[in-house]
Amino acid sequence: MKKDSKIYVAGHKGLVGSAIVKNLRSKGYTNIIGRTHSELDLMDGTKVAQFFESEKPEFVILAAAKVGGIVANNTYRAEFIHSNLLVQSNIIHQSYLHGVTKLLFLGSTCIYPKNSPQPMREEYLLTSPLEYTNEPYAIAKIAGIKMCESYNLQYGTNYISVMPTNLYGPNDNFDLETSHVLPALIRKVHCAKLLNEKRYDEVIKDLGVSNLKEAKEYLSSFGVDENRVEIWGTGKPRREFLWSEDMADACVYLMENRDFSDMYDHSQKEIRNTHINIGTGIDISIKELAETVREIVGFDGELYFNSDKPDGTILKQTDPSKLHTLGWRHKVELRDGIERLYRWYRENS
Repeated sequence: MKKDSKIYVAGHKGLVGSAIVKNLRSKGYTNIIGRTHSELDLMDGTKVAQFFESEKPEFVILAAAKVGGIVANNTYRAEFIHSNLLVQSNIIHQSYLHGVTKLLFLGSTCIYPKNSPQPMREEYLLTSPLEYTNEPYAIAKIAGIKMCESYNLQYGTNYISVMPTNLYGPNDNFDLETSHVLPALIRKVHCAKLLNEKRYDEVIKDLGVSNLKEAKEYLSSFGVDENRVEIWGTGKPRREFLWSEDMADACVYLMENRDFSDMYDHSQKEIRNTHINIGTGIDISIKELAETVREIVGFDGELYFNSDKPDGTILKQTDPSKLHTLGWRHKVELRDGIERLYRWYRENS
C-alpha cells in the first residue's frame, strides 16, 4: 500500500475498525475512508454497489460485523447469521467487481469446533461440531473465510482472512446485554463499587437513568448490587484476550507485507485453511479474569459464579505460530491492557 492509497475500512467506528484506522494514520496513510451505518447500510447490496462505484477504493479492510457476547449470540441467532452473511457477501463481491487490489476480512476464533484440540491451529477448522450458543455467528464467519478463498482461487484476487482471539480496547462495547465478557465485567464491577461507596450520582450518570431506584433495578437484573457481582457459569472456562490496538497492528502489518500466496503450502493439491489466527497464545480462566478486574477496579465485594448459566466452550486458546512465522507478535500483556481499558472507560463513560 502507498501512503496515499484509498483504503476503505468497513466498520471504522467500532472496536476493531477504529483501532485499525488509528494504526493506519499513525503510519502515515492519508486517504482512509469509512461510512457510518446511517450513511451506508452494508446489508443493502444496491447501496454497497453504488458506494464502490463512486468511491473506487484500492484496499478494503472488512471489520464491520454484528458482534456480541454469549447472551446476545444465543438470543439473536437469526440476526447474527443473516446480518453477517449479507455484509460480508456484499463487500467481498463488490471488491471483486471493482478490482480492489487487496482485501482483509476479519472473523473470530469462535469458528473453531467446541471440542477443538488446544491450542487451536488453523487446520482444526471444520473438524467437528461448533459451540451451540454462537453457531450462527461462527458459520457466517466461516462462510467469509471460504468466500475469500474461493474468490482467490477462481478469480485470482488477493483476499486475506484473519481470526482474532477475544478482543478488548478503546471504543469497546460496554452494554451489559450485548457486550463481551471483559468490558461487561469491568462495567459490572465498577457499578458495584460505586454503589458500595454510595456514589449514587455517578451510578445514575453511568447508566443514563433518571433515579437510583431505576439504576438499582437495572443492575439487579444483571446480578449486580453493592456487595456482589454475578458472573455467568462456573468461572472455569479459559479465554485468551488481545488488546485491540495490537490486533490492528497485526492487520496493517499483513496488508503491507503479506499476500494470499504466503498463506498456504504450495505443494498441497487442496488449498484450505488459509486464514491466520491473531492472538497471544496465553489464556486465563474467567475466575482469574474476574478477580483481576475486581483488584484493578478496587471492589471489595463478592464475585458469585452462577453455575446454572452456560459456560460456553471450556477451552479456547489460539496457536498464533503461523502469524509468528509471518513476522508479527503481540506487545500488550493482559493486566496492563485491563488497566488501560478501565482508564479509558472512566474517561469516556
